Amino acid sequence: MLLEKIISNLLVRPLFFETFARSFSQSPNAILKTVDAMKSSDFQPYVAPGDTSVREFTIRAIVLGALFGVLFGAATVYLALKAGLTVSASIPIAVIAISLGRRFLKTTILENNIIQTAGSAGESVAAGVVFTLPAFLFLSDGIGKGYFNYWTILMLAIFGGILGVLMMIPLRRSLIVKEHENLPYPEGTACAQVLVAGEKGGDFAKTAYLGLGFAFVYATFQKIFHFIAEVPAYTVAAANKYLPAARISGEITPEYLGVGYIIGPRIAGVLVAGGVLAWMGLIPLLATLVPPETIAAQLTKLDLLNGIRQADGTVRYPFGWDPYAHTFADMTSAVYRAYVRQIGAGAVAGAGFITLIKTMPTIVASFRESFGAMRERNADTAVARTDNDLSIQVVAFGSLALIVLMAVLPNIPGEGILSKVLLGILVIVFGFFF
Repeated sequence: MLLEKIISNLLVRPLFFETFARSFSQSPNAILKTVDAMKSSDFQPYVAPGDTSVREFTIRAIVLGALFGVLFGAATVYLALKAGLTVSASIPIAVIAISLGRRFLKTTILENNIIQTAGSAGESVAAGVVFTLPAFLFLSDGIGKGYFNYWTILMLAIFGGILGVLMMIPLRRSLIVKEHENLPYPEGTACAQVLVAGEKGGDFAKTAYLGLGFAFVYATFQKIFHFIAEVPAYTVAAANKYLPAARISGEITPEYLGVGYIIGPRIAGVLVAGGVLAWMGLIPLLATLVPPETIAAQLTKLDLLNGIRQADGTVRYPFGWDPYAHTFADMTSAVYRAYVRQIGAGAVAGAGFITLIKTMPTIVASFRESFGAMRERNADTAVARTDNDLSIQVVAFGSLALIVLMAVLPNIPGEGILSKVLLGILVIVFGFFF
């Protein structure tokens, strides 16, 4: 009974590991009480809701957050355009905040939270710009080139950032407060633990910096000196009888170790299961059933099988494709790029729509609570610090202001006022749901 209860809670709360370690020397009854406490929905924040003496929304916190947002935003844009991916800045900013802020500016934990939030928001807006606007530019076939100047991109980024804040006002309580036990928010949880560790100091802060140091040394040996394999892999031959073209690989890095610890075995198991299904299920199945000629034709449709003429006059094709023997040297990657990646994209889109449908009651309840909170505020009802959300009126008038600005500004793409108004309405609707 004790073992079953402990295992079940390991799948619910990753922070159980830390609490269980502290309680390991206690009796079984004490351990069970610890387990129940971790499952309790009466979550208490580190700073009590009634404590208003701790500085939070200050000028120095805003300035430092904006500065970190600019610095990490620039790094995000460069990395995204060069490598096609970004590295989240939330945790690095949290570490810098507790290091510089606490030591030199004597910032509080709430001020450090403002610094981390503003800095990571700047990085997120930059990532949103760099992953969407280039795609629009390529798809416009040169027609929209005149719109993609500095001021247009700046205005769209500002609108996107404001829209994200507005849409989060009615959803915060439902998606964060009420779903505290169901949605782990691994990055936010890690940032909170870093800030709490810096506030407590001593062994807590020491542990955070030891983890940071270990990750830095490991990444140095792996990424720079290449003493450690970045992605060790084993690929089964395409002619294998049982699992043709199957591949087992893993990117073993400190950041994935930390994310796995935070999200817990259940969600991590789902991610691993998807990889197993793709690389040891779908790829061997498709490699067995689909002829190489059909795979090559699919890659050609996707513009992924363009040959490159070598210096000696021969043509080299991706994935080791031999047009005469009709074989692939790398059948695994060919099947993945031809079919499995599209299957995964469809699964993500389908899961997104299913999740949207399932969360519609939550969204409706969020607006109902927001309007209820507005009536309570009008009645001068006392509200705790952690429940003092901006009014739903701010969301309504802010969204209306964005639509008006998008309609009148000349830098925003669109033909005429009506088309720009429609564009603004669609931006608000899709920004809220997606």
